[in-house]
Amino acid sequence: MNNPPLRVSKGAQLWNKAKKIIPGGNQLLSKRSERFVPDIWPAYYSRAKGCEIWGVEGEHYFDFAGMGVGSCILGYANDEVDAAVMDAIRNGSMSTLNSPEEIELAERLLALNPWSGMVRFSRAGGEACAIAVRIARAAAGRNKVAFCGYHGWHDWYISSNLSDGANLDDQLLPGLSSRGIARGLKGSALPFRYNQLNELEKIIAENPGEIGVIIMEPARDHMPEPGFLEGIRKLADKIGAVLIFDEVTSGFVLNLGGVHATLGVLPDIAVYGKALGNGYPITAVVGTASVMDHAQETFISSTFWTERIGFTAALKAIEVMEKTKAQEKMIVQGRKIAEIWRKAAAANGLKIHTEGLDPHVHLVIENDPNLEIHTLLTQEMLRLGYLYSPSMRCNLAYTDDILAGFAEATDKSFSVVGAAVKAGNVRSLLQSSMPASTGFKRLT
Repeated sequence: MNNPPLRVSKGAQLWNKAKKIIPGGNQLLSKRSERFVPDIWPAYYSRAKGCEIWGVEGEHYFDFAGMGVGSCILGYANDEVDAAVMDAIRNGSMSTLNSPEEIELAERLLALNPWSGMVRFSRAGGEACAIAVRIARAAAGRNKVAFCGYHGWHDWYISSNLSDGANLDDQLLPGLSSRGIARGLKGSALPFRYNQLNELEKIIAENPGEIGVIIMEPARDHMPEPGFLEGIRKLADKIGAVLIFDEVTSGFVLNLGGVHATLGVLPDIAVYGKALGNGYPITAVVGTASVMDHAQETFISSTFWTERIGFTAALKAIEVMEKTKAQEKMIVQGRKIAEIWRKAAAANGLKIHTEGLDPHVHLVIENDPNLEIHTLLTQEMLRLGYLYSPSMRCNLAYTDDILAGFAEATDKSFSVVGAAVKAGNVRSLLQSSMPASTGFKRLT
């Protein structure tokens, strides 16, 4: 039996308006409606609390679509973090003088990363990675960067596609355009794939004495194979390159700090973001004193990196994480969600597997090359009041009752999807004009 069409909300209508007056529709690719259910995704919110979101018309959803792209592991509008931020606002979030919370947060991060000696701060993940690469190049005295994973929108990274337009396709987001990037950067950023140590060895061999920086995500969709990270560390030491671990996504997920601590391999620089401020913009570049001190030999400076709110939010967020044992709880949640998916898939004849760190568990529906099955599942979850994505981001706001409701909705939605797959009519059940898309493309 086919369900009646979903109502096109005001939020969905606003998205169509936004695409006409904001290039690309918004400021973040990951929040585009086309990545979920084109045409009907609610797109905008009026209020968020815990793991609940209210749309612009007051409609209510439980958020199982990423929790602010992984930035709110304590839940939206956490009372303790917000109270600390409100105090900072009342006392002035910006002045001619510096915020003492900056020093407090630096000391806190150094204690959580005992291998490190200095910290720089910024407000966004991409710019923090750009800062880290700038410092590392200054320290190494060489310009070429070998990288693995996604590291933001800045020229140093996107320039990789000047050499080959598909260079970044295996690094999370396919189809990223290099238009607007100076062609003089061609060949300065060289990609290798995760768990493929031989590819990094080849890059080093083909660029003797030129690789000064190696930057990578220590873990994302997969854990490293035995010896992979250790091999990266040895290669960096052998050629005198600075090793950067981009922990913008993975930081504060498995422990109070970077996943590298769990994996037992130390970088020269670690970059933290997302969960660090529980939704407030704050990122940190943490590194050894010998490397970080080279920041004084290059120009890195910005007015709003000095405002007080980010430092205050991060200090309180770390305190709450430690007090609540947030990471331990999220690991348990992720395992429960993976089991919910497995049971629902088995009951409805769907073939799936899961990937990723437990708190960032990711659902893969097999034999879905065009994302039609994924789009139908997202559509049916939306019908039941759940914002859904196959990339889960666990958080303290998920209670046992909320997870039970998610399990029930998942089973109902998988039932619709399983029947559609069996009948061969998945596409005809989509209310959207097209399936979801994963990569970058022009919208208008």
